[in-house]
Amino acid sequence: MAEKEKAKEFPVIEEFNDVEGKGKNSLILHNDEVNSFDFVIESLIEVCEHTTEQAEQCTYLVHYKGKCDVKSGSFDFLRPIRHALVDRGLKATID
Repeated sequence: MAEKEKAKEFPVIEEFNDVEGKGKNSLILHNDEVNSFDFVIESLIEVCEHTTEQAEQCTYLVHYKGKCDVKSGSFDFLRPIRHALVDRGLKATID
């Protein structure tokens, strides 16, 4: 299989590298049994800048596992993203 085809088949999820060395935290999205799949996918695309595939994968993990790490980085980087998700009615925490 050509490298180009592999890239299409298995999208790479890039993580935020904390260039300031302030520590690495995770933004965790929790299942809430309230919001629709489409709304959660749309929110992850708009707020977390996920691709459609990333957002769909995270949404299914949240649904079936109860939570999913949707973004990594320093606390200061993740805080506004968490607030944006919470403002949309989603449950998110920083660990």
